[in-house]
Amino acid sequence: MTDLEFDILDELYFVQSYTELQEKLNFSDNILKKNLQNLIEKTWVKCFNTNREEIFEFNIVDFEKNFATLHYLATKEGLLQHNRI
Repeated sequence: MTDLEFDILDELYFVQSYTELQEKLNFSDNILKKNLQNLIEKTWVKCFNTNREEIFEFNIVDFEKNFATLHYLATKEGLLQHNRI
């Protein structure tokens, strides 16, 4: 786990919008998007559509278009990895 991934997971104990994450972490769009994508692919983070109830079924094309409108939450596996450090 990278330091950036650790910092992101630290904010995702509760559902956060992309905007909230970006404001708290002050990462550029490219860095935040890339790291969220990596965390999702590792199954350490899941994302939700704007209603916060409907899980966003990850695929790279839709993620590239919608990443800034999604909400994010660490998974149980992600939290376990986060707490190992």
